[in-house]
Amino acid sequence: MRSLKRQFRNAFTGKDNETIDIGRVIWAIGALVFFALSVYAVVRSPAHAFDAIAYGTAFGAIMAGGGLGLGMKAKTEPDGDNQTSVRTTVEVKSNETTGDGK
Repeated sequence: MRSLKRQFRNAFTGKDNETIDIGRVIWAIGALVFFALSVYAVVRSPAHAFDAIAYGTAFGAIMAGGGLGLGMKAKTEPDGDNQTSVRTTVEVKSNETTGDGK
């Protein structure tokens, strides 16, 4: 179970594995909604033929668009080596105000 949680964290966070990346979350939700709507369309009207070529092309466009968007914003992601995390900054400030020098 811990490994699954780690996989989700790695998939939906930036380079520092702490900052939630809204682009990745929206991309995943979009892909799941596309898949769910495709299943709904097949189940709802089985008389219509399912066009696998159109489905594959549209799904590929969604995946490529998401990957392109993530690639374009890759420079703006916080880097774990160069920046301190928000959690560490808050802990340091709270220790300074309480006088706890740990």
